[in-house]
Amino acid sequence: MEKKENNRKLRVCVATCNRADYSKLAPIMFGIKMEPEFFELDVVVLGSHLIDDYGNTYRMIEQDDFDINTRLHTIVRGEDEAAMVESVGLALVKLPDVLNRLKPDIMIVHGDRFDALALATSAGGKSVGPLMTLSDTIIRMWLGDDVKSKDYIVALQHPVTTDIKHSIKMFELTLDALISFNKRTLVLFPNIDAGSKEMVRVMRKKGIEHHPNFRAVKHVPFDQFIQLVAHAGCMIGNSSCGVREVGAFGTPVINLGTRQIGRETGENVLHVRDADTQDKILQALHLQFGKQYPCSKIYGDGNAVPRILKFLKSIDLQEPLQKKFCFPPVKDNISQDIDHILETLSALAVDLGGTNLRVAIVSMKGEIVKKYTQFNPKTYEERINLILQMCVEAAAEAVKLNCRILGVGISTGGRVNPREGIVLHSTKLIQEWNSVDLRTPLSDTLHLPVWVDNDGNCAALAERKFGQGKGLENFVTLITGTGIGGGIIHQHELIHGSSFCAAELGHIVVSLDGPDCSCGSHGCIEAYASGMALQREAKKLHDEDQLLVEGMSVPKDEAVGALHLIQAAKLGNAKAQSILRTAGTALGLGVVNILHTMNPSLVILSGVLASHYIHTVKDVIRQQALSSVQDVDVVVSDLVEPALLGAASMVLDYTTRRIY
Repeated sequence: MEKKENNRKLRVCVATCNRADYSKLAPIMFGIKMEPEFFELDVVVLGSHLIDDYGNTYRMIEQDDFDINTRLHTIVRGEDEAAMVESVGLALVKLPDVLNRLKPDIMIVHGDRFDALALATSAGGKSVGPLMTLSDTIIRMWLGDDVKSKDYIVALQHPVTTDIKHSIKMFELTLDALISFNKRTLVLFPNIDAGSKEMVRVMRKKGIEHHPNFRAVKHVPFDQFIQLVAHAGCMIGNSSCGVREVGAFGTPVINLGTRQIGRETGENVLHVRDADTQDKILQALHLQFGKQYPCSKIYGDGNAVPRILKFLKSIDLQEPLQKKFCFPPVKDNISQDIDHILETLSALAVDLGGTNLRVAIVSMKGEIVKKYTQFNPKTYEERINLILQMCVEAAAEAVKLNCRILGVGISTGGRVNPREGIVLHSTKLIQEWNSVDLRTPLSDTLHLPVWVDNDGNCAALAERKFGQGKGLENFVTLITGTGIGGGIIHQHELIHGSSFCAAELGHIVVSLDGPDCSCGSHGCIEAYASGMALQREAKKLHDEDQLLVEGMSVPKDEAVGALHLIQAAKLGNAKAQSILRTAGTALGLGVVNILHTMNPSLVILSGVLASHYIHTVKDVIRQQALSSVQDVDVVVSDLVEPALLGAASMVLDYTTRRIY
């Protein structure tokens, strides 16, 4: 467009209040400066640009070779709601003199915050996000020489002035989650809004400025900042940049809280509206980190500056400007919400018992959505085919139930190599089940990741995720069923041992001359306290006509078992009571050995016999354990399906951390 001879230059005043709005205004300012035959540019700087605590960011305007016409100190310190109102009032008092002196034809502001409110009352503006190229030098400069593209996080979170308390809580949980996630993170200080001082205190309380995984900074020049987020593994926080500019690069974003509610967001954005613990935010990090989304253009195609300059050139100074609002049609948001994802994420759980084979669809919250049960076949071929058939049917049903299956977890008796998904050696109850590769056939058939572990370890995993072991660093689970098994959680992790034989707690020897055990030894806990051991003793009493008491009967077609012994003891059979007391004492001695070896903070008794043993176990601990471990909590598990829940937890805990 050629400038007419009789038209004077358009005098444009650009007013900037903070680092964020300057990043949007700078491309327009450069465009205006490059066409001096059309425009005269005046720059007014105010707000947090002029505050040392926020980096004196007016300097970057000078570094960009713009002459600052006017500096207005308009911020009233205090960082609370009253200070924000006073700051707006102070700006309204000072600005008229500046505008009268400069007499601009048009004023451009980016007015979405309190410190731009005074400007926005008299001017309208446009914003744009520039697209830049990345240099590895930028990453090294801000995060260190060892940090690579897509292997770091950018965190930028501001206070929400309408709910400061909630935003402080969300910020604290975010930092906890980032510490747990253990990735290099660039943390920018919050803006000047009310609540910012409290957020900085939280940062310092948690030692973020001195933490080896964090770099805390007050300001990053926008051209460098946009390069950093473009190549980050993830951006987290509640900054407008996360829902606007970052989508242009396809970088994953975790948007926290309510600050951006109502804005259109791309599919790269995962919302975490609220959280009570760090777990939900940590789950979001596992889901988002390292992904690459399609580039989004919902906030522009990168050509905003030419359009703005074209509009400015079209202004006829002889005609008054009429205010006009331009709202493009808003599409339905295609971003995701963590609560919806957590509601649909599910696992297929398989439990291989001595009698039954069970498959279940288990939700992220530990709810068994649907369960399938069949008798466990006696041969390998029949068993593996039935597992595949049941899993295929369950996976198809999961689609109808809106359950997103992430993988398959299998709980089975015996010794298992969980790294390879192989049953090394089975129990006597499951035949033809040695050296069996479970991972390969299921993964090949279902095209899903597969995890395998033994039933004792799965019970411990279930308690860690869904039960009374949740959040504990060290605890032990003992399963009292047909056999005796268990699992050990130490420093939040499951112990497998060098040959995957750890936590064979049922084979702790408690007597040198005790009864024979199924393992080939004698005097083991399992030889005293398992369902098989109680059945053995019940049969002996029954054969000697010493089991049944008044009120009891055993039908001829019914095998005598542990439950008959328990019933007889409840009805006053002294010999049955003595057998149960001996069994409970053996289990208690085993627990004492565990306490002296592992020193856990909690022992969880699980299985059908747990409630019958717990009082005796506690008595033995008081009588036999060292005083330093006698305060351990011993409880009965409240989980109904520990094997299935433990199998599911292998999937739900780990699948989002791996790429398949």
